[in-house]
Amino acid sequence: MKDFWNTRYASDNYVYGTAPNSFFKSALEEFQIEGSILLPAEGEGRNAVYAAIQGLEVSAFDISIEGQKKALLLAQENNVQINYAVGGLENQHYEKESFDAAALIFAHFPSLLRSQYHKKIAQLIKPAGHIIIEGFEKEHGKYQKENPNVGGPKNIELLLSITELKNDFSDFDFLLSEEKVITLDEGQFHQGEGKVVRLVGVKK
Repeated sequence: MKDFWNTRYASDNYVYGTAPNSFFKSALEEFQIEGSILLPAEGEGRNAVYAAIQGLEVSAFDISIEGQKKALLLAQENNVQINYAVGGLENQHYEKESFDAAALIFAHFPSLLRSQYHKKIAQLIKPAGHIIIEGFEKEHGKYQKENPNVGGPKNIELLLSITELKNDFSDFDFLLSEEKVITLDEGQFHQGEGKVVRLVGVKK
């Protein structure tokens, strides 16, 4: 997977755009997210840079060094700083309960690791801190068949469900929980209708 993402992000263009994900942007505002935030699988940095512009202290990581390069360039262009590491979650050494929030925006982990990763991320969030999630839902495949440009994993095991997410983040109360068909307009690879799951939770 690292080679796949390095190849995709090697383009001069920001393949998912430079604007933040619209749900992430609205969640930061609606739930008044402040302090420090962790962004796993952050790619080219569009959400990390936006969060930094809003005054948050941002930490991010991704397996792609090409993603990191573009994220740091985007941060420089916007006169903000982000802490961006290369590697998977297992390579990071964050302290437990060290973040006020974490956001998983189209962060689709292998099915055998997903629950383990989600629980580790939950441990990194402070009590009363927030988790923000948007990802492709289990039924997204039929939208991919109609429009391959909408993107997302083709393996159904990588897709998400509300039930699985709530089980993984069992120590959170959910302020928002929905499945929704949306029209994506995020760079080259998220274009058209797709089905997503969205969650915002606060840690008990």
